[in-house]
Amino acid sequence: MRTEGNLTRLDRVFARLDREPERPAHIDVPKMSRHRVALFASTLAFYLAIVWLVVITSWLVRLDWQVMFFRPYQQWSEIHWFVDYYVVLGQRGPTAVMVAAWLGWRSWRQHTLRPLLALGVSLLLLNVTVGAAKIGMGRLGPHYATTIGSNEMGLGGDIFPSGHTANAVVTWGILAYLASTPRARRWLSALSAVTSLGVGLATVYLGTHWLSDVVLGWAAGLLILLALPWFEPLIARAEVWILDLRDRWLAGLIGTAPAPAPVPVAVPLKPRAAVPDETAGPHAPRAPVYLAPGPHTARPERTPVTPVGGRRPPHPDRVPRATPTSTARP
Repeated sequence: MRTEGNLTRLDRVFARLDREPERPAHIDVPKMSRHRVALFASTLAFYLAIVWLVVITSWLVRLDWQVMFFRPYQQWSEIHWFVDYYVVLGQRGPTAVMVAAWLGWRSWRQHTLRPLLALGVSLLLLNVTVGAAKIGMGRLGPHYATTIGSNEMGLGGDIFPSGHTANAVVTWGILAYLASTPRARRWLSALSAVTSLGVGLATVYLGTHWLSDVVLGWAAGLLILLALPWFEPLIARAEVWILDLRDRWLAGLIGTAPAPAPVPVAVPLKPRAAVPDETAGPHAPRAPVYLAPGPHTARPERTPVTPVGGRRPPHPDRVPRATPTSTARP
């Protein structure tokens, strides 16, 4: 038998997995309240307003061109190296790996797949909604602009809205969405807001996005985070299905089949003793079942019966009691 001192690393891992889950007593799953619905509707209206201002080539497009001609990467060239590294916080691959590692550790500690599934659903919504908007509007970026003062829409580009900004909002905002306490949610919300704001401004600094691209990317990411409570029932059903699939796969891998139902075995029954007639009267006593039928006599009236032979084994030197001895004792 192995003791705590000589456990292998694999034994310690399995022992850790078998411990009681360290999940909070109450996991706060955000609900789609009236306040959240109102915030979602106002953000969607803001999203549509930005799109309309760009389509009609309004003052927002003129502001885009002014910022582009200002060339921030030349005005503040000393921070160019830092912005090149900071903008990675909005790229899909590195951020997804970092956040998935953290949420995977949380899933293992809390024995639930909800953090990873929520991240997967949010990234799927991000790819579908932002990707469709990019292809549908086809706006060109500042480095590929053709006509000064135009909105550059419908020219086959994929720059509007900003994918870096929307990804930063969703990837870092999901940490605040899955926070266990209100205090942690507030701090993580502020941290994700500052991070996504910096990523958006970094793309404007580098000249890879228009300012309106960044503003629309913020709105697109916020819409995804606000809509996540509508997908919580789907996440719960997916978790149950995945865990059930895992259990069946492990059962097939180990080769454990469900135990067959026990086959009933016929047990022979002994005939019961005769029961006296019920017509003898309502108060007639019934003989106990364990007594044999027939007349019952008291113990003093029975005739003693002498057993045939003795119970003791025969011996050549033993004299029966009934035969008198020929010699007297001294």
